[in-house]
This record gives sequence, C-alpha cells and structure tokens, in this order.
Amino acid sequence: MSQTAQPPLHHRLRRMVGRDPGETHRTATPLELLYDLTFVVAFSQAGSQAAHLLELGHFMSAAVAFFFAVFAICWAWINYSWLASAYDNDGVFVRIATMVQMLGVLVLALGLPDFFHSIDEGHHVDNSVLIAGYVVIRVSTIALWLRIARDDPTARRTAIRYAVSLGVVQVGWVVLIFVNPPFALALWLMLLFGILEVIVPPLAERGGATPWHPHHIAERYGLLVIITLGEIVLGTILAISAVVEEQRWSIEAAGVALGGTLLVFGLWWSYFTMPSGTLLAVFRNRSYVWGYGHIVVFGSLAATGAGLHVAANVIAGEAHIGAVEALLTIVIPVAVFLTALFVLYALLIGRFDPFHIALFLASAAVLAAAVVAVAAGASLPTGILITAFAPVVVVVGYETVGHRHQSAALERALGA
Repeated sequence: MSQTAQPPLHHRLRRMVGRDPGETHRTATPLELLYDLTFVVAFSQAGSQAAHLLELGHFMSAAVAFFFAVFAICWAWINYSWLASAYDNDGVFVRIATMVQMLGVLVLALGLPDFFHSIDEGHHVDNSVLIAGYVVIRVSTIALWLRIARDDPTARRTAIRYAVSLGVVQVGWVVLIFVNPPFALALWLMLLFGILEVIVPPLAERGGATPWHPHHIAERYGLLVIITLGEIVLGTILAISAVVEEQRWSIEAAGVALGGTLLVFGLWWSYFTMPSGTLLAVFRNRSYVWGYGHIVVFGSLAATGAGLHVAANVIAGEAHIGAVEALLTIVIPVAVFLTALFVLYALLIGRFDPFHIALFLASAAVLAAAVVAVAAGASLPTGILITAFAPVVVVVGYETVGHRHQSAALERALGA
C-alpha cells in the first residue's frame, strides 16, 4: 500500500519553484502568522501617532501622515504575502529572509513618530528611519526574487523583472533620504515612488503570472483584517478606561464596552460575507483591484481604532477637540470601510446588486444619526454605541435577504 509522502522534517536550503495554485488544504503557515505579528506593532504605532494629531485638531497633518504610513505598511505586507503564496517552501532561506523583513517592519514602525511629527511641523519630512526600514524589507524581497530566478527557469523572466524593478525604485527611496528636498517636494516624490511601487507587479508579471493560491491569499488578507481589527479592540479598552476613570463603572462605560465590541464584531462579520477565495479562483485577472483595494480596507480599520483612541482622550478631558469631532474620527473611517467593502465585492464578482445600495444607504443613515445625536447633546459614548449599529445593518441585511442575492450572483458569475 502506498503512503502519502511527508514533507522533510529539516529546513535546509530548498529550491524555490512555483507551487501548485490548485493545491488542496493550503492554509497560512506558522511563519506567515509570526510575520503578521510585526504588523500589529506597525498599525498600532501609526494609529497612536494619528490619534495624537487628531486630538490636537491637526486633521490635515494626521490624514497626510497616516496615508503614507498605511501605504508603506500595507504595501510591504502585500508584496511578501503574494510572493509567499506562490513560492514559499518553508526552507531556511525563506525563513531567514522573512526574519529580515520582520526586522525591517519594526524599523519602519520605529520611524513613524518622527515622520508624523515632521509632517505636523511642516518644515521638512523626517522619513529617514521609515525609508531605512522599508529598504531592509526590499533587500529581503529582492533576494527572494533572485533566488526564484535561479531555481525556477519557468519564472526566471518574471523574477528578474521583479528584482530589477524593485531595486531601481529602492535607489530612488535611498536618494530621497540624502537629498532631503523641501517639504512639499518631498511629499510629491514620496507619492511618485509609491505609484512606481504599485506599477511594479503588473509590469513584472507581463513576463508570466506568478502561481499564487486564491484561497490561501484570501485567507491571508482575512487574517490581516482580523489583526487590524485588534486596533479597534485596543481603542475600545482605552475608551472604557477613560469613562471608568471619570465616572467609575456606569451606564456610559457599559455603553462604550457594548458599542466597541459590537462595532468590531459587526465589521468582522461584514467583511467575511465576501467570498473572495471562490471568486479569485475563477477571476484571477481581478486580483490587482481586489488586492490593492484592500489598502483602503486595512487603513480604514486602523483609522477606526485611532478614532477610538481619540474618543478615549476626549472622554478623559485630555483632548483639544469636541465630542462631535471625536465621533467623526470614528464615523468617517467606518463609512470608508463599508464603501470599500461594497465596491470591492462588486468589482470582484463583476456585477452590481441594487440591494447593496439599500444596505449602504441604511448603514450611512445610522452613521449620520450618531453624529446628529451627539451634536444635539447626546454623550460621546452614546454616539459610539449608535455608530456600532452601522455594520450591524449590513450583517442583518445579508443574513435575511442578501445571502440569496449573493448565491444567485455567484451562480451567474461562476456559470459564465
């Protein structure tokens, strides 16, 4: 009787060749989960720095710095995750390269406070540590692509394109550190290099698409969503602590606890109504818009956590903004998340469902009601509780009616 071959117990050097994109039971590895932990630190750092500027009322500075920070964090994660989905062999080279990337993410996170402070000051952009961390990440990524080019002849052209393109862009980032251009020019150059980073994957894969696994990559994105939701849990704890410190345990404290928990649970439930793996397996050409679009998803969730940090400081009387402004730092990111979710679903499935408009408008009405209530004199904890019902509207709509719409849409899309 033949037995299924077991993977080797050692982790020596192994050839980096493309994995089977139809492989069964493909799941996230312990190494990938360990790698993701560094992004807990990065998102937390970005959220806390944004919260500090928001509570001072420096809204534009917070938005600009947070935009660049979230892009850098998400883009580093996206590049590694798609590469690993296609070529991860759990060998010692991949493990060490991943450790180097983790170091780079931590360095990047350490550079965020100076970066946010410099954006707020508006004199010059202090991005040297941030870029240094990013370059460390990229050195590891380029090394992995060069290894793939050596080991996998079928992917050599694509791997070399990746390595060369990433290397060229990194030269630009390094030059930006030493040139130290004026404030406005530095921001425009960072935006330009960010656009070049986004262009690299479709340009490189003109030489041949990488064999990423649709269900594995969908799981990886879902896991990072859960990690980012942790920022909302942290923000909820801070808000509850602020209420308890001011009033001890009260109805307001209970409302914040319920609102924060309901909000994170509703956002989680809403996200996982999207059958990403099933659709990506059929429509692989839609992966770019889906994968890139998640930067908005991750950013909005991290921003919601930052908003709850702001709310905590407002409740504690330590902020320079009012309750309405504080609530808007939560409401706006939630609205962005729900918008991105509906748009990504429509683009991925390739069909528009009018029922989604009704769900979206209903959830938007809940968010508007929260702002109106606080503006009319309701407490900030009350506004947080009302806000939490926005994703609940989506969940209830999906579980009662929407799932039938989705089933029919999937049948049409997959049949076509």
